[in-house]
Amino acid sequence: MTFQDLNLTPEILKALSEEGYTQPTPIQSKAIPIVLEGRDLLGCAQTGTGKTAAFSIPIIQLLDKNENNSRNRPIRCLIVTPTRELAIQIGESIQAYGKYHRLNHTVIFGGVKQHSQVNALQRGIDILVATPGRLLDLMQQGFINLRQIEMFVLDEADRMLDMGFIHDVKKLIAALPQKRQSLFFSATMPPEIVKLASSILSNPAKVEVAPVSSTAETIKQFLYYVDKGNKNALLLDILKDSKIKTVLVFTRTKHGADKIVKVLVKNDIKAQAIHGNKAQNARQAALANFKAQTTRVLVATDIAARGIDVDELEYVINFDIPNISETYVHRIGRTGRAGNKGTAYSFCDAEERVDIKNIEKLISMKIPVINGHNFPLLDENPPKAAKPSYGPRPNRGQGSAPKTGGNKPPKKSYGGGRDKRNY
Repeated sequence: MTFQDLNLTPEILKALSEEGYTQPTPIQSKAIPIVLEGRDLLGCAQTGTGKTAAFSIPIIQLLDKNENNSRNRPIRCLIVTPTRELAIQIGESIQAYGKYHRLNHTVIFGGVKQHSQVNALQRGIDILVATPGRLLDLMQQGFINLRQIEMFVLDEADRMLDMGFIHDVKKLIAALPQKRQSLFFSATMPPEIVKLASSILSNPAKVEVAPVSSTAETIKQFLYYVDKGNKNALLLDILKDSKIKTVLVFTRTKHGADKIVKVLVKNDIKAQAIHGNKAQNARQAALANFKAQTTRVLVATDIAARGIDVDELEYVINFDIPNISETYVHRIGRTGRAGNKGTAYSFCDAEERVDIKNIEKLISMKIPVINGHNFPLLDENPPKAAKPSYGPRPNRGQGSAPKTGGNKPPKKSYGGGRDKRNY
């Protein structure tokens, strides 16, 4: 099948050809005809399957077909997504696919001043791409009216749940008109997401491709067992390979990402971090440098990396093993995209072995182990951090109090009650 078989307009086909697209991915070939029919859609697809094009292309075609010539140009399509990076990526896709159509769109997100976003809204737009927080904020200020929305897209619904946006999403849904076409996409379908989907969609068609438990066959996966204290040394050792032009490194925490960058820069390796504590301009600059290959290593947390889409990214490194197995699939899915080859390395210390077992169970395969490297796992049973002791609880049943010992002031007891919450 080609895009020519999907009854797309000549303008869209021309734009897709200029982008180098010839054959649709499975979710595109299944979803585009359904959306063009005007039906609601429930799409279950992991990142990297081409779902942005699966909803952007038919939205452009439908809105252009029913062009609104109103002077005020109300918002007709709302696309809500959890992260700034993903919102920007969707905006770029709409710009590329709709370059020969007369639709206006804009992207709004928090972390930056709202002035330019408000100006774009006041000029009139057809398609709005937004993150939940800034969207609700501008709605409350009276800059956004959703009463004439014809099409609504909720993207990365499971990540919305992870990030605590679920209540914001429910507020947005309440502001939408009842009569609309709704598209709902999620990489996973836990019960909470299924319940949310049922509240948004009306008799939807369901499309499910590339379940989260699968990893692309084009991605080579390797596992290093290494002591936690030697992970930086192992990373530097791997980066001695000049074939690794760029690599995306995942860590669990923002602080951990910054620490890795400091180590790399100290060893003359160009690296930058991208996470929620970074200013929007800094995040966009880091991503632009990485795409241009002026930055060799981009260190990211999972939430910040969800919207990263870099063509021909060949290497991904799990510096920390994720404790949610599905996250592993999302991480390594940053490479091996669109049929390209990819390599994923994972650094596993003793405490992370249970996470690796869970990942291997999910993906139904054993990840090949690289033995004989310079930093093998030696500490098989590292001591766990001792839990803080708050002292004995007072025997409240008998109304006893800590002994004071003469004229000495009573000792503080951090056991139970309000004291424990304060420390």
